[in-house]
Amino acid sequence: MIYGYIRVSTDHQTTENQRFEIQKFCEKQELVIDCWIEETISATKDLNKRKLGRLIKRIQKDDLIIASELSRLGRNLLQIMSILHHCMNIGARIWTIKDNYRLGSDITSKVLAFAFGLSAEIERNLISQRTKEALARVKAEGKRVGRPQGSKNVSKLAGKEKYISQRLADGRKKKEIARRLHVHRDTLSRFIDSRGLNVPKDCFDDNGDC
Repeated sequence: MIYGYIRVSTDHQTTENQRFEIQKFCEKQELVIDCWIEETISATKDLNKRKLGRLIKRIQKDDLIIASELSRLGRNLLQIMSILHHCMNIGARIWTIKDNYRLGSDITSKVLAFAFGLSAEIERNLISQRTKEALARVKAEGKRVGRPQGSKNVSKLAGKEKYISQRLADGRKKKEIARRLHVHRDTLSRFIDSRGLNVPKDCFDDNGDC
């Protein structure tokens, strides 16, 4: 099977230029595209959420993917290397037009596959090591590691400042507003303090809590 792969990042971009480029290339090479794969999605998205990811899972030996350039496969070098390494391991081929890559089953491709795989493994190890060193440094400085308690819920309130201010001005109690926004009252209080929202002095409940 010969696949023509086309990807654009936004709806404002057109796929026609890439399709024309691939068709023109195939005419010169006397090739025929059996299946076109088109998608409008950022290359930074997880590969499993992309049509390319589904294609990579079902691709077989001697299949060929043709793309206009290597960056169409991904923006992340580690992701591109992973794709190339997987395809070359099973004997599938990837050709790109602008970059003039011809990755297949020849000895050069096998050397590249080894290099790609080794580079990807080294990069993963380096990322892991840098993460561990950064966490160790933060802990040594006595700083808290991880998400601050309640920060996830506080982020849920972003953009609701006007609603909260209006409810407070209407004399609503914090616990009532928090219940309507599906957060804890303490979370709401921290949000009000962080945004500097005005709290009427007479909005206290029977226990003296606002």
